[in-house]
Amino acid sequence: MPIYDYRCADCSKTYDIFHKVREVFDDIVCPSCGSTNYKKLMSVTQVSMGSDSNSSCADGSCSPYGGGGCAGGMCGLN
Repeated sequence: MPIYDYRCADCSKTYDIFHKVREVFDDIVCPSCGSTNYKKLMSVTQVSMGSDSNSSCADGSCSPYGGGGCAGGMCGLN
């Protein structure tokens, strides 16, 4: 189910809309003020690999070849 982030152009609140299949413009209504005047935001996705959700690659110990941790070339991008 696609999730899109929006910012209300009238009250500046940020909100998410869950769309069933695709983005339906009639569903995009600010929950704070009811406005349909919005700006679509760039969503950021977080992916967790491995079983340790608190792991970090800051110490340079990550490997691009399995075992969890950071994906190859992604170390230190937090």
